[in-house]
Amino acid sequence: MRLNKQILFGLTIILLNVFFAIFAPLIATHEVDEMDFLHIFAKPGEGGHILGTDDYGRDIFSRLVYGSRISLVVGVIAVGIGAMIGTVLGIVAGYFGGFFDALIMRFMDALLSFPYVLLAIAMMAVLGAGLFNAMLAIGIVMVPSFSRIVRSAVLNVKNEEFVLAARALGASHLWIIFHHILPNIVPVLIVYSSLNFAGAVISEATLSFLGLGIQPPTPSWGSMLAEAKNYLQTAPHMALFPGLAILFTCLGFNILGDGLRDLLDPRLKS
Repeated sequence: MRLNKQILFGLTIILLNVFFAIFAPLIATHEVDEMDFLHIFAKPGEGGHILGTDDYGRDIFSRLVYGSRISLVVGVIAVGIGAMIGTVLGIVAGYFGGFFDALIMRFMDALLSFPYVLLAIAMMAVLGAGLFNAMLAIGIVMVPSFSRIVRSAVLNVKNEEFVLAARALGASHLWIIFHHILPNIVPVLIVYSSLNFAGAVISEATLSFLGLGIQPPTPSWGSMLAEAKNYLQTAPHMALFPGLAILFTCLGFNILGDGLRDLLDPRLKS
């Protein structure tokens, strides 16, 4: 990993986000909801505000720093939900096949027939707005893609000689799954999870932008963009910096995922 510049670059961006999220109270220059009415729409650098202020005079840099917490928490929890449920369904479908495979995969196909964001919006309309519901909705939306990836990996592994040998020696299904199948699909899960972090960040920003995710006054990059959309001409910095935060966070996760794929998949090595 030290020799892979791609992984190091993506990991550096992610670690910076983690650093900002953990030490937000120490890094933020102002209280997250502190209003400076003398410097409303202040440009970057004016009035002691590094990245300027918004329409309420709140410091954009401080809100960005605290917003990183929301993005990382949503990414971890949502991807965790999608990976856990999708892995179980994918293993059952791929290993046992037959009726279970047909039932699970047809249900997953039905979910995949809906646009990703539209399905999340529909679930939020049922569950209601809020951080927990946003994480749950994004996680469930990720289940079909995880289950299909895991099923494909299981189909490749379950016919390997070491699995056939374990079955011939009388090993139980649970033993084979936990000691032979699951360890050999972990690299696939790691790579796919890292790539889906970016999707979770974008989905949370989308839901918050539409008013279905994180509710004010809690800072979120998506809600900051929603507040900035009416001031694109008069105060473009309000949208610029949250947009760049989303861009670089997603870029970091995508680059890390691509690097991990190259590192963990021996078929890609020359």
